[in-house]
Amino acid sequence: MAALSSAPAPLVRIPTQFPCIRLNHGKVQSLRRFSKTKTTHLSINSIVRMCSVAASDSPVSTSLYEQSKRVWIWTENGQVMTAAVERGWNTFMFSSQNQGLAAEWSSIASIDPLFIKEGGIFDGAGKRVATIFEVSTPAELKKLQPEDEHARNFVIDLLDWQVIPAENIVAEFQGSQTTVFAVSKSSIEAQLFLEALEHGLGGVVLKAEDVKAVLDLKEYFDRRNEVHNRLSLSKATVTQVHAVGMGDRVCVDLCSLMRPGEGLLVGSFARGLFLVHSECLESNYIASRPFRVNAGPVHAYVAVPGGKTSYLSELKAGKEVIVVDQKGKLRTAIVGRVKIETRPLILVEAKRDANDQTVYSILVQNAETVALVCPHEGNKMQKTVIPVTSLKAGDAVLLRLQGGARHTGIEIQEFIVEN
Repeated sequence: MAALSSAPAPLVRIPTQFPCIRLNHGKVQSLRRFSKTKTTHLSINSIVRMCSVAASDSPVSTSLYEQSKRVWIWTENGQVMTAAVERGWNTFMFSSQNQGLAAEWSSIASIDPLFIKEGGIFDGAGKRVATIFEVSTPAELKKLQPEDEHARNFVIDLLDWQVIPAENIVAEFQGSQTTVFAVSKSSIEAQLFLEALEHGLGGVVLKAEDVKAVLDLKEYFDRRNEVHNRLSLSKATVTQVHAVGMGDRVCVDLCSLMRPGEGLLVGSFARGLFLVHSECLESNYIASRPFRVNAGPVHAYVAVPGGKTSYLSELKAGKEVIVVDQKGKLRTAIVGRVKIETRPLILVEAKRDANDQTVYSILVQNAETVALVCPHEGNKMQKTVIPVTSLKAGDAVLLRLQGGARHTGIEIQEFIVEN
């Protein structure tokens, strides 16, 4: 099997704080000038120390999350190198003939150089840290064995099939101390390898000459980290409920099943989103649809990954939303279908307390299958949801409070009045 010019990296830690960037800040401008004026001719591999980025009104972390995934970046583009360093990705691979380049980059930023030689990857002390293979046949794939004592890390380039070989590797290497990396030419391929059989390979080598691929991969890790946080949900008291007439409401059908207590965060104003329950509960008149949330009218905001919002009317197959439960635990889900139909609507308004002057509101379909989630209070036996047809003033519901000003779904700081 032919060897590749790629490199392993140290362990990627994904804690719940912003990453500690080991960038030499006094030389950032030099690094940027370097990337614009000089294109490298070297296969570079960079370790990614991925960490979560909390939203401005920050989800509350339940515990320190450390998911071990290694990411190397393989490029000949100086701007890609710059983008990596500026984001704290500071371990680079060099060929043994390019020690001068390693020294040059080390004078610009604080990096950890590794070197490619003799078909392997070696650290500065000359210790071999990986074995590299190209795989184009099932027979070649079978030569990768977890009990290989000579390889702490494998880097594989799957030249033919990708999904099934990756799944076979995950199954074969489960419980092994050996880490398998797959060469990926885009963040989409990287995601495929990192999620194979749910657990994924131990790492990827992103082979890219475009800065966007690096940014996309970083965004993917941010999204993955986000689901290991808990959103802070507040108790709100319903102040009024009344029918308002007909409107175009949106049913959001997901590619995932939801459990009791889960739903989507939806509201008329971005400053306060209600937790609208899924249709997972059984009833005598209609079968449950645990993949569906009857979310509200087309104008309403819905929470999506990255601390952003989207209009319900903007959702379509393939987009992502965040599913949240009664305790604030969240996960991402893919939209499979969106149905917009004209239905009778009901307006719900709520406040945090009697002294609060801010009103939060949501419109939803006036139907027994549409419900809002109630606050969770310790181990007390209580109802999880209240159907909107039974909702009345004084009832307690869950609310997600956040900044109200938005530009294309992104929270911004500006004066805004919404009624």
